[in-house]
Amino acid sequence: MKILSTSICLLLAAAALPNATAWAQSPWKPERNVEIISGTAAGGAVDKANRVVQKIWQEKKIVEASSTVVNRPGGGNTIAWNYINQHAGDGHYVSIAPYTLLTNKIVGTSPMTWSDFSVIALLFNEYITVAVRADSPIRTAADLVARLKKDPSSLSIAVASTLGNHIHIGIARPLKATGVDIKKLKVVAFKSSGESVTALLGGHIDVVSSTTPNVIGQLQAGTIRVIAIGSSARISGALAGVPTWKEQGVNDVFNASQGAIGPKGLNAAQLAFWESAFHKLSQTDEWKKELAANYWDSNFRSGKDAEKYYAEQATELREILTDLGLAKQ
Repeated sequence: MKILSTSICLLLAAAALPNATAWAQSPWKPERNVEIISGTAAGGAVDKANRVVQKIWQEKKIVEASSTVVNRPGGGNTIAWNYINQHAGDGHYVSIAPYTLLTNKIVGTSPMTWSDFSVIALLFNEYITVAVRADSPIRTAADLVARLKKDPSSLSIAVASTLGNHIHIGIARPLKATGVDIKKLKVVAFKSSGESVTALLGGHIDVVSSTTPNVIGQLQAGTIRVIAIGSSARISGALAGVPTWKEQGVNDVFNASQGAIGPKGLNAAQLAFWESAFHKLSQTDEWKKELAANYWDSNFRSGKDAEKYYAEQATELREILTDLGLAKQ
């Protein structure tokens, strides 16, 4: 009986071997077209990043299946996120997720947050600048703080494209650190940072909080002065002359890390494929060139590390958004 049982076990093990070997040799990969979902209209910074991702994947054959960028703008990315999660468990949908993935639920713009999706990776850090017109009497961070400490509503501050997002937080955090009553700030939301800068040049706004790509042209033209950036150290290129908040005596560093997500319910094999695809992307010269052109810093972290980052950030953001009077949930 013992010999018979042993034989049966050996036969069962042998029968299982082909399937196990096949799985090991053929991990999951896309079997049809991949949709890279963009939550903004064509032409925005994150949309451009999605298109660079697609181009590099195809040219480097990192992803062998075809792929297309699909724009689903509206609702502060809510339309795009709803669309992604209509395909739960399907690895043929991915997206570079803006920082609003963390803030939208807190401010009540969307019922969804980072934990409602399959987190694939973090990709890069984006920094926030503060600028004034070249003829403004505000020349430094200290000048700005002095004015706003005296009267927080004395200057109009432009952000894009919604209150409570990373661009708003990028100026509120350092001002809070100096003792400014940030709930009383006069903040105006524009549809884009391009519109914010145009309003500044027209004299309709006193200060602009913006991501780096949107100030380069006017800074080089000499029409605006960038008085601070939220990075931990000065960055190179056209912004090399811009001092950080920290070196001006304000103890605050802030970067908004953009990540990659998929629909909820992706399995381990699907996540492993996409983590690998984004990691390979991060190592290419083409991607590094894209980051440098936008003054972004590479910050690749795979799934679990990315989830930890999002969880920590969500806690910190709830605090600052509460101080701003914007936290709804």
